[in-house]
Amino acid sequence: MNNFIFNTPTKVYFGKDSEKNLGKLIKEYGFKKVLFHYGKNSIKKIGLYDFVIKELNDNEIDFIELGGVEANPKLSLVEQGVALAKKEQIDFILAVGGGSVIDSAKSIAKGYYTDESPWLFNTGERKAEKSLPVGVILTIAAAGSEMSNSCVITNDYLNDKRGFSSELNRPLFAICNPEFTYSVSKYQTACGIVDIMMHTLERVLSYDNGYNPLTDNLAFGLIKAVLETGKTAYMNPTDYDARATLMWASSLSHNGLTACGRDYIMPVHQMEHALSGIYDSISHGAGLAILWPSWAAKAASINPLPFAKLGYYSFGISKNMSIEDASKTAIQMMKNYFKEIGMPTTLTEVNVTKESLEEIANLYTFNRTRTIDDIFLLDYDSCLEILNDCYE
Repeated sequence: MNNFIFNTPTKVYFGKDSEKNLGKLIKEYGFKKVLFHYGKNSIKKIGLYDFVIKELNDNEIDFIELGGVEANPKLSLVEQGVALAKKEQIDFILAVGGGSVIDSAKSIAKGYYTDESPWLFNTGERKAEKSLPVGVILTIAAAGSEMSNSCVITNDYLNDKRGFSSELNRPLFAICNPEFTYSVSKYQTACGIVDIMMHTLERVLSYDNGYNPLTDNLAFGLIKAVLETGKTAYMNPTDYDARATLMWASSLSHNGLTACGRDYIMPVHQMEHALSGIYDSISHGAGLAILWPSWAAKAASINPLPFAKLGYYSFGISKNMSIEDASKTAIQMMKNYFKEIGMPTTLTEVNVTKESLEEIANLYTFNRTRTIDDIFLLDYDSCLEILNDCYE
């Protein structure tokens, strides 16, 4: 087991009615002016928008609004948010929505303290030194941004999507009421299921980090729980226990818990960022569902043991099966699962053209200047190989 630092400063208010003391909570922190940040119509349809407005007004908390966050949150809206926050001198951001809204809020929070573009944090050209505090009301179980140190933004001027990690990205608090996810569509529920699992899969299915049974068991146990309850939530959107399990798994899968003592890179996420950076209509989870099986097959041909463990501990494959056969079976079972919950598993299903594959590989490798060395070297050629395999 490698050395690690485990930091989870986000205070989580989980369960039914956990939002009821929102105004009181913000007031106790002493914030004077809030930026209420959200997406488009979903929080209005479930009555959450009106609730937040009432809570802020009833507690005499000054606030301004900025809605309009889209899937794959855009730099252009972040820039509007930074300008608005500076003009109004806000001291706290309340993000109400899913991962896109939260990441947009995180980017605004860093941009508040710089005169340069917040995009420079995502490219690594600048390091965030200070941030406005961000609080969250979560409405979809997926990205895990409510507890993570990650912030992913799409530069809509360049069609480039990148993330950066910083402990400053972790929200101050997260209100997680699973009932808010009842209205999430089957498709987006499925996208969330994939994203949750991939955050842990890409941590545990990495190069060998030695003996680490506790973290492995936490990781494979989380995946098993998501496999089981994901189908229930997909078929019965108002099953509270299933929705609650997915919501809590979302947080734990990306807050660092399932990586303690382990090094990881998350290469499939990096490929998907390039894919949905160019094809903005592709949901992140759908892109991951397409890319992961082909990446996994190549990785398992080199190091089958982690994938065999996935089969043994998450899918219940018999340990009498060889490591090689178990790894292949686990990958196929995962791909079948994606299909069962309505996820695409080929690039043709999401209207990606064959001609654009080189462009995607080029964006992933930063014009052939970047490689990711995990189980195997993921460079331009191997990325293009995986993309072609996904196209069939």
